[in-house]
Amino acid sequence: MGALDGRVAVITGAGRGIGREHALLFAAEGASVVVNDLGGSNEGEGADAGPAQQVVDEIAAAGGHAIANTGNVADWAGAKALVEQAVSEFGKLDIVVNNAGILRDAFVAGMAESQWDSVIAVHLKGHAAVLHHAAAYWKARSKAGEQVAGSVINTASASGVTLPNAGQANYGAAKAGIAALTLVAAEELERYGVRVNAIAPIARTRLTLATPGMGAIFAQPVAEGEFDMFSPANIAPLVAYLATEKCPHTGQVFAVQGGCIQRLRGWSVAETTETEEPWTIGNVGELLDDWA
Repeated sequence: MGALDGRVAVITGAGRGIGREHALLFAAEGASVVVNDLGGSNEGEGADAGPAQQVVDEIAAAGGHAIANTGNVADWAGAKALVEQAVSEFGKLDIVVNNAGILRDAFVAGMAESQWDSVIAVHLKGHAAVLHHAAAYWKARSKAGEQVAGSVINTASASGVTLPNAGQANYGAAKAGIAALTLVAAEELERYGVRVNAIAPIARTRLTLATPGMGAIFAQPVAEGEFDMFSPANIAPLVAYLATEKCPHTGQVFAVQGGCIQRLRGWSVAETTETEEPWTIGNVGELLDDWA
């Protein structure tokens, strides 16, 4: 028996890279998978049904169950149709893996409004839109007396939560927002039997290969037989575990790379200063200057 036997998953951005590896492993472990991918470029331009269908064909050839979806998850109606397709085709929905993303890197001073808006739309709104419609479905099932065992795995990034990367203000802000969205959604959806976690992966994908300062690192050849620490296949087992019915974790953000998994914590108090008198510019400065 597979770890995901009988479960139904929606995986966004599953036509290439990390998402593709999620879809292949989920199907191999017995899940029925809706493979979503708009098929656009790194910058989110254009559309191509090929990548999603190729993954579906690969799953079918291996004896698994999958269907393709080429909708835009940044569109509220498109996200709704994605959830409805899973339920219509497979009878239910158990898992959402939000993975779709694009890059439009630029330094803050030179960033165009379209570069900001498009990245926020695909990453942050794309996560929120699919999550919203899946959550509404699970809430309705729970209210109807059904036993729900839902799982959501969002995709944050080191760029947004641990390692700010110059030139990625839009991407980093979206990914930090996804981490926060994960924590809030975990609190809200637990009552309906739904767990929500996030990963911050590092792997070789067409996006990381296009990231300034990182492409050369990820492009380094790996000798035959050696462990490829940047392979996107290293990310999928953690996501599959988080998607299992009995997994206890919720409200967590995990960094994952190669042979390393780390549980992350968000903003925490570093120093504290207090006063029993009204604040003034002067006493604020005196107390905070030691922190510089």
